[in-house]
Amino acid sequence: MNSQPSATVGRVNLPRPNFLALSALLVVLMAAIPLLFVIHSSGQLGSEQWARLWSARVVSLLFNTLSLAVLVAIGCFVLGVSCAWFVTRRDFPGRTLAVWLLVLPLTIPTYVFAHIYTELLKHDGWLGSVWHGIFGADTPTPDLSNVWGCAFILALAGFSYVFLLVRGALQQSTLAMDEAARIHGAAPWQVFLRVNLPMLRPAIAAGLAVVTLHVLSDFGAVSMLRYQTFTLSIYSQMSSRFDYQGAAGLSLILVSLSLSFLLIERFFRQRQRYYATGYRRERALKVARGWERWVIWSWLGLVTVLAFVLPVSWMIVWSWEAWRLGDIGNEFWGYAFNSGLVSFIAATLAVILALPVGLYHTKRQNFLSHSFVQLSNVGFVLPGPVVALGIIVFVLSGFMQQSMPWLYGSFAALVMAVVIRFLPLAVQSQEAAMQQLKPSIEQAGRVLGAGPLENLWRVTIPMIRGGMISAWVLVFIDVLKELPATLILRPIGFDTLPVRIWIEASEEMLKLAAPAALVLVVGTFPAIWVMMRGEKT
Repeated sequence: MNSQPSATVGRVNLPRPNFLALSALLVVLMAAIPLLFVIHSSGQLGSEQWARLWSARVVSLLFNTLSLAVLVAIGCFVLGVSCAWFVTRRDFPGRTLAVWLLVLPLTIPTYVFAHIYTELLKHDGWLGSVWHGIFGADTPTPDLSNVWGCAFILALAGFSYVFLLVRGALQQSTLAMDEAARIHGAAPWQVFLRVNLPMLRPAIAAGLAVVTLHVLSDFGAVSMLRYQTFTLSIYSQMSSRFDYQGAAGLSLILVSLSLSFLLIERFFRQRQRYYATGYRRERALKVARGWERWVIWSWLGLVTVLAFVLPVSWMIVWSWEAWRLGDIGNEFWGYAFNSGLVSFIAATLAVILALPVGLYHTKRQNFLSHSFVQLSNVGFVLPGPVVALGIIVFVLSGFMQQSMPWLYGSFAALVMAVVIRFLPLAVQSQEAAMQQLKPSIEQAGRVLGAGPLENLWRVTIPMIRGGMISAWVLVFIDVLKELPATLILRPIGFDTLPVRIWIEASEEMLKLAAPAALVLVVGTFPAIWVMMRGEKT
């Protein structure tokens, strides 16, 4: 068996550079630009400033942020896994519609969710009226400006990540292992807990990692609901106090927290094998009847109504009001085009750049490959404003000003920021697909004379095509909803739909914010269709 020589540095074995490793390194260096800004700026803080920062704010921010992340992860796990199980293991009327309704909440930004549910739960709002009808007019409606309200909003906005990845893994799972467990006397619930859940671990871990990183860096919902987390505090340091060193110090703590979470998550699953050997037979869905059908649609119906039907209904009603009053002009469609252009380019670049990082980690499984994956996640663990400022510092550096002075304030700088911001989505999604590849398939291609690039093009990419499509769609949707980095880096006169939503909603002009939010949802339908059209639902 051929083995690649390695150089030993202390106790760490580092492989000699090759094309795949160098490609992954270049991607990681680009992704690390905002982190370098944070490290450099936080290094300007003295010991007294660090002590004051820690004693005054960090402890409460840590508690708030971690509490929110845990609650949202639990909510997304319950919603995502249960819904994925129902639609992949049971056949019932409306199953295809349910799949679409469970994916489409990804199209709604968290700040739109927060705005809508704040309005719905007012005394005269839709949900407020229902609440008072059930519990009495004197009973106050639930307050969303706390950890439970924020967790509710972010779980509804993020559970589809877990649903998509777990559904894909369930569709690829082999029937033989389920049958073996049933032959040995396992009940259906035991098969789920002891066979299916362990095999789903990469997909669940990848989905929850994406959800948790979204929570740690979320700016929209927490700012609308005024719940103090690291991200909101960082934004306040930058926008209100113009304390960039203090903001960088808080960002460094947030990065350390997020990377620690990712290291722990990968430690518990890096040595496991998640693909099944043997012939894979088509799985026949069990037809749901009677009470089982009622339970399935009661649960899926509740989830889809809260996560998609109610918010979209609110958007439609208010958009119709704006259209009737003539508030939607030609400029509005220009904002929609700008959003689509940025999202398409950024999603395509992110999928291409994530490929060498995911492949190198899957093939090598060493210290260097683990480091590359962790560093590629920097975009998620840094808030959007800090990512944007990191790009600004980079393009204003002496070298960049001499070589590419046009980059500052350009469309390219904006694309660079959002690619870095959402590169982890592409890496996580593709790597989850790569980990279920059988090593024998690639080895067979090499034995038959295919070189590394030919093997990649003709064997690996077709096998992980579903994961790449999912990665592209997830990045496209998230870039379409991106707000803080776009606010800071957009070229003069280049507004997008999220920017307009933010401006109109901040001024309490909700009738003007609703059309932009509705177009964001409708604009993602083609991307969802591309992802879903090649799959059996």
